[in-house]
Amino acid sequence: MYRAVESAVEGNIVILGITPDRPETGYGYIKVTSDKEVVATVERFVEKPDRDTAQAYLDEGGYYWNAGLFVLKASVWLAALESFRPDILQASVKSWAGKRIDGVFIRPDKEAFTAIPSESIDYAVMEKCPGSALPIKMLPLDAGWSDLGAWDAVWSVSPKDDKGNALHGDVLITESSNSLVHASSRLVALAGVENLVVIETADAVLVADRSRCQDVKQIVSLLNQQSREEHTLHRKVHRPWGWYDSIDEGGRFKVKRIQVNPKASLSLQKHHHRAEHWIVVQGTAEITRGSETLLLSENQSTYIPLGEVHRLANPGSIPLEIIEVQSGSYLGEDDIVRFDDQYGRSH
Repeated sequence: MYRAVESAVEGNIVILGITPDRPETGYGYIKVTSDKEVVATVERFVEKPDRDTAQAYLDEGGYYWNAGLFVLKASVWLAALESFRPDILQASVKSWAGKRIDGVFIRPDKEAFTAIPSESIDYAVMEKCPGSALPIKMLPLDAGWSDLGAWDAVWSVSPKDDKGNALHGDVLITESSNSLVHASSRLVALAGVENLVVIETADAVLVADRSRCQDVKQIVSLLNQQSREEHTLHRKVHRPWGWYDSIDEGGRFKVKRIQVNPKASLSLQKHHHRAEHWIVVQGTAEITRGSETLLLSENQSTYIPLGEVHRLANPGSIPLEIIEVQSGSYLGEDDIVRFDDQYGRSH
């Protein structure tokens, strides 16, 4: 790492490469002009290959896994952006110029920030450096690195039983081998299978052949295509004021656990399509409902009619927890009109 810093101080862009020990198809590769140098010159970047191509890279030599770890001076990075993607640089500068200070946070201008073109650092800049006026160097990294970008990589670094199974959480397994099971919220049982990945969470369950773990991105694409809420939200969603956990729902109702941090509050808001029933189970709730303000303690409840302007706040010094029962014709998270919000949200 010291050599990487030395090279970066000289004005180079340095990428850390990993010496491959198998024909991995889940990583991109770096081809260097010579692997005899301590700090080698990068000849080109190579996309994730198929297995035969990956094996050919290992046989030929001079190829390293792309760890996506770069060492360079900020001034060199800005020069590289100016050279290859001035649109990203200019949009970023505009966003930073419109920043505002919020306590210990510095918040770039939101509108300008969302207008910055979305592109990975590799595609935007790094893959264009070889052969340019901004050459890129590579230093091998020997630190037990793993990308952990797929579940089979998690299996490979996890402790295993005598059948090659890596088990996490409440798991029962019989006559099964070489599998990864991760149970986070309930019992998971396997019988008579091998080479599987089973990932159970409160949100969803994934079952895949361990050799096909990279295909999970196809599932993510399907979630996006079908506009599934799971594509953008977990069941338990963290917010600046605390969190909520959607614990049950049906055709015209949804039940949530809501926790509000001490001295925090939700926005002043209303809903067009749902009413809400609130039951306090811990702490003290300060509730604005229309023109009135209520203070509720444990085991007390109230009702927010459809279309009523309201706010939930925690004036106390311990977390406030409530159970919210929503009822109505539409229960999506986008059914909200904010009138006042301390976190700068407009919808």
